[in-house]
Amino acid sequence: MDVEKYLARIGCSGPCPPTLETLRYVHLNHLMTVPFENLTIHIGERVRLELPLLYEKIVLMRRGGFCYENNGLFSWLLSQMGFDLTILSAQVRNQFTGAYGPPFDHFIMMVKLDGHRWLCDVGFGSGFQLPLSLETDGPQVQSHGVYRLRSQGNLIFMEMKSVTEVSGVGEECWTGLYKFTLEPRERDDFRAMCGYHQSSASSIFFCKSLCSLLLPTGRITIMGRRLIITSLSSVDGQQATKTTTDLSDEEITELLREKFGIVLHSPLTPKDVEIIPPPVTY
Repeated sequence: MDVEKYLARIGCSGPCPPTLETLRYVHLNHLMTVPFENLTIHIGERVRLELPLLYEKIVLMRRGGFCYENNGLFSWLLSQMGFDLTILSAQVRNQFTGAYGPPFDHFIMMVKLDGHRWLCDVGFGSGFQLPLSLETDGPQVQSHGVYRLRSQGNLIFMEMKSVTEVSGVGEECWTGLYKFTLEPRERDDFRAMCGYHQSSASSIFFCKSLCSLLLPTGRITIMGRRLIITSLSSVDGQQATKTTTDLSDEEITELLREKFGIVLHSPLTPKDVEIIPPPVTY
């Protein structure tokens, strides 16, 4: 890996020693420059997890990826920069069943720094923007939302505060996004689930082509043939408005180039079909 090229790819410059300031800097910059996307699946190819291939795709070809790719490569970058890093496995909460997925459903990482543990994740799509402290169960306010890491036995639940309407009144609640343990994992542990997410009718990545990027004021997403702009309307990001626009194939190609910096070498087949809820076994 050429660390300097990777840092330039995500818009980071200057000395980057393994400090908390650097960790926050590269984490946020990664989210704002490297798209969360699964377009490889929808141009008829397979996602490959070998680190040199991920480096070529994300750094040299200026593409993005889903969690196994973005977090897989980012974890390598942090290790090369001198951070004490541990790969972790998370189980994502299903939006239909409310149940959590199987182990290795999501690739995340923990960084130990000056006796403090931090959760890092640049591959969730709509998660936190800066590393979250693993030393507290309390709310952690960030630019696009309020998050917390709630412990229950050896499990840790990553949750986001949201506002729901109850009898016409907005009530705050915590929504679980995924759960995990601190058991160290290996990169090869995720290969089977990476294959599942490329071929299962119960996976959003197989059922919907998507490309999404964090913005200072919200998020821009192309899903299937729809452009979705999310705009924050409160300081802590709990209130947001969404606008949706239908797109032609030509408009998708142009938006991928202009807004995400992506030029595909094979034709994209936009996809947005109904996800079949998986059986609840976990």
